[in-house]
Amino acid sequence: MIRARQLVKHFSGTGVLFGLDLHVPEGAAYALIGANGAGKTTTIRILMNLVEADAGEPTILGRDSRSLGPKELRQIGFVAESMRLPQGLTVREYFDYLEPFYDGAWDRQLEAALSRRMRLPEDRRIGDLSHGMRMKFALVCGMAFRPRLMILDEPLSGVDPLTRDEFTASLAEQAGETTILISSHEIQEIEGLVTHTGLMQHGRMLFELPMSEIADRFRRISVTLDGAAKRPGAIPSHWVDVSTMGNVLTFVDIQFSGGDLGDRVRSLLAGVRNIDAEPMPLRSIFTSMERQSALVGGES
Repeated sequence: MIRARQLVKHFSGTGVLFGLDLHVPEGAAYALIGANGAGKTTTIRILMNLVEADAGEPTILGRDSRSLGPKELRQIGFVAESMRLPQGLTVREYFDYLEPFYDGAWDRQLEAALSRRMRLPEDRRIGDLSHGMRMKFALVCGMAFRPRLMILDEPLSGVDPLTRDEFTASLAEQAGETTILISSHEIQEIEGLVTHTGLMQHGRMLFELPMSEIADRFRRISVTLDGAAKRPGAIPSHWVDVSTMGNVLTFVDIQFSGGDLGDRVRSLLAGVRNIDAEPMPLRSIFTSMERQSALVGGES
């Protein structure tokens, strides 16, 4: 549904993307995560042909995104925190304005059902809506024509918990029927929704995997020692976010293989008393990888 190859982008001489690859399979709910400045919004804006890449191949619905036409755009719902909406129109007036653009695909029953769920005041001017209400309104606009693809850029930023719940519940109902690409800092809120995840760091894709493989691959390891814990002199490259407290050494194994974990740990650490390996939620994986990136950057 989406494929980007070797995207490169600079703004005023400052690099933002450095050969980024991205693959969103049809039917997936794909979370694009990363710290502020990782390049998530720039990537999405390139895919939507709002910004032109300096190099690379961005493709949506099998077509170069730089040549998207009305046929393709009628199949794409787009919601972004920064999007501008006509402030003087009411919610109802804007729904009526949008409907003719979708060649009969606009579903009034779905629009009404979503509006009720989101408690949208249809007679209120868009300019008078709260931030959270505007985001819910934008989601209804992006879903009412049953798009093949939904692209959402930080839709949960700055909204209250109830709005997040309503927003993600509506997206969950579309999952499967609609391919979803969502960038968000609210990782915990969307983890139950997504089927695939890509982690960006400094304009590059660190990894992109199905959630089932992420659950198998990442483990937080706690090693209890007989004496005070010390960092080993040679740390394997797949051990990240290494820390010590008392007689316990912890790290994240990003290439977890339970069968030989004990042998590998004991080959590096003396006096191993116990080893625990725990699955990690996506948010913990993200924060561990970001801490490791900051540590490596500080040492370079």
